[in-house]
Amino acid sequence: MLPKKLKQMKVEKNKMVSLTYRLTENDANGTLIEETDEQRPFTFLFGADILIPGFENNVRDLKLEDTFAFSVNPEEAYGDYDANGLAELPISIFLKDGKLDSELCMVGNMIPMRNESGQQFNGIIKEIKESVIVMDFNHPLAGKKLHFSGKVISIRDASEEEIKQRQAHEHHEHDGECGCGC
Repeated sequence: MLPKKLKQMKVEKNKMVSLTYRLTENDANGTLIEETDEQRPFTFLFGADILIPGFENNVRDLKLEDTFAFSVNPEEAYGDYDANGLAELPISIFLKDGKLDSELCMVGNMIPMRNESGQQFNGIIKEIKESVIVMDFNHPLAGKKLHFSGKVISIRDASEEEIKQRQAHEHHEHDGECGCGC
């Protein structure tokens, strides 16, 4: 039996939260996208603007051992699919020693790219043509309705260090090599 104080703790700003979830497309019976379990839970600092809004809004105020099931429309997730996110890039930028890098350049591969100002983002190869490669820079889940179901398995106060680390990270421009996934 859990102490009363732990049972009353809820998901709110500056709490470290661990939960399990099953993410499917459209509804509970949709195609499985991702799944976590108690051995490998999803752990995050709540209220740090790192989660999609539809997820954060639905887990806010949940308590330890609460279960959840909800759907999130594209506008509260990764946005609508944008046809302007497709780009034809000269095949020359993908050449290695004068030849197309066939290990890297395969339809379906996600490739990290940089724009003129050095910002890193990912693109998925959609098509390889004679002189161009068609890349899709939409998020892979853009335009999709997402369904989450799971359980809150841990809630605790975040340490000052965890909060400062997140705040420092938000204001620190980097090249995506810090291991944070952004």
